Amino acid sequence: MAVLEIKKTEDEAFQARLEHWNRKLEALGAEEAILRAGGDEKAHAKQAAKGKMSARERVGALCDAGEPFLELGLWTAYGFYEEYGGAPAAGVVTGIGRVHGREVVVVANDATVKAGAWFPLTCKKVLRAQEIALENRLPIVYLVDSAGVFLPLQDEIFPDKEHFGRAFYNNARMSAEGIFQMAAIMGPCVAGGAYLPIMSDESHIVEGTGSIFLAGPALVQAAIGELVPAEELGGALVQCDVSGVVDHRHPDDASCLAKIRSQFEQLEGGATADFARREPREPASPAERIGGVMPVSRTRPYETRELLAHLMDGGEFDEYKATHGQSLVCGTGWIEGWAVGIVANQRSIVKRQTGTGEGDRELQIGGVIYSDSADKGARFVQLCNQKGIPLLFLQDVTGFMVGTRAERGGIIKDGAKMVNAVANSVVPKITVFIGNSYGAGNYAMCGKAYGARFLYAWPSASISVMGADQASKTLASIRLRNTDVSDEEKEAVLAETRARYEAAMDPRYAAARLWVDAIIDPADTRAVVARSLECAARNPHRPEFRTGVLQT
Repeated sequence: MAVLEIKKTEDEAFQARLEHWNRKLEALGAEEAILRAGGDEKAHAKQAAKGKMSARERVGALCDAGEPFLELGLWTAYGFYEEYGGAPAAGVVTGIGRVHGREVVVVANDATVKAGAWFPLTCKKVLRAQEIALENRLPIVYLVDSAGVFLPLQDEIFPDKEHFGRAFYNNARMSAEGIFQMAAIMGPCVAGGAYLPIMSDESHIVEGTGSIFLAGPALVQAAIGELVPAEELGGALVQCDVSGVVDHRHPDDASCLAKIRSQFEQLEGGATADFARREPREPASPAERIGGVMPVSRTRPYETRELLAHLMDGGEFDEYKATHGQSLVCGTGWIEGWAVGIVANQRSIVKRQTGTGEGDRELQIGGVIYSDSADKGARFVQLCNQKGIPLLFLQDVTGFMVGTRAERGGIIKDGAKMVNAVANSVVPKITVFIGNSYGAGNYAMCGKAYGARFLYAWPSASISVMGADQASKTLASIRLRNTDVSDEEKEAVLAETRARYEAAMDPRYAAARLWVDAIIDPADTRAVVARSLECAARNPHRPEFRTGVLQT
């Protein structure tokens, strides 16, 4: 296997780029600390006064000490629900932790955020956690402490296919698939939300704080005139000793979580996918300095192979068709000991044949996918499926090539071929948005709609239907059509449109809507990808790879 040639690029420009992204990461880290805090001090004091741990304390007590918790969806609902006081992290903590050494999906309501009520994006976040558990056959633990649906927005969360009821549908499917689900009722669990823990395979409840009922005391009084306190209606003694609805009761949060940990120690290991593995090796260039390769401007070129030198074990990369379809870099290598197939956009200046007999010419390809690159990408995806090698997509794509020559060359059919191969791929797919992700390029490079097991974004990521310049000019021209305005007014409209469009291209915008699972430090990419592959390997079932009809 070839070793990537590393250029000595750590000059002043490299250092300036690295410092820029480090400052960006510091700013993001400060915002993330606020999101992790959840509710205000008053809400936390109220939680503690009841003898209850916070959501994050519960997650910490459940998971193995000293093991990293891969939090997913931290930015969910960022900038949403401001008229209601906001909903940091959508009022629920989700992610992947280790319990007695095995990967477990964790869902923990944060009762300091609107009493743990479900907003529309809370629902979407919980469904995403269940999807991850289902696709990767990971056990899941629900730490329930929720007042139920946030009633002012009930019409956006209750009846549709991807709304509240889908969580219980997933409960049923996972149980039928043999994916173990554990629930702990550590606070109120009301109405339809009562089905989540009881449709899990096993359930626990905490005395004095946990309660579960289809209708709370206020609704019972309104409906049938019965006046009954919550503890008598659906507290731990009632639901464990009398009704038998819940399996175990505990005096406090700590003993409940300790019992769950002991039960997880007894779970069978289960089969795993036989992906190729070897001993991990350090990359050729330090992973913590990878930010120095990425330009500050999204339009500047850089060499993708330099990024790979900071990602691949030993800098080893067996490139596929290196001199053909050069706007796409494809090949195989290892990340933290896991075999991976890389599909990455190329942003450098390369020599490209003109096809006119005039020889080569230098061309800044800028992340564009040409016909030959699309054909190459489709074939490489097929090869990785044939070999059983998981795929890692590194997205910095401005779309497919346009224009007369591209259309006459069949760019649509070649692009469709790559999209078809990616859509039908059956090996695990992981996507990292490292730069631009525009138009159909997002699809071909395995965006959210194309079944990636996990999706991550660097601070440099930008997801949009097109670039800010093109979009803002197009939108501004539509707004100003048939309008007689001065040049100054036109510039003002263009600037305002561009600012609004650029805000929607920020990675926090994508993460708030769960288009990506997390915004990560580029230096952590190796560890995060390896952790994702470890989870993906828990599902040994892989259907036959077929692509259907392809135009050639």
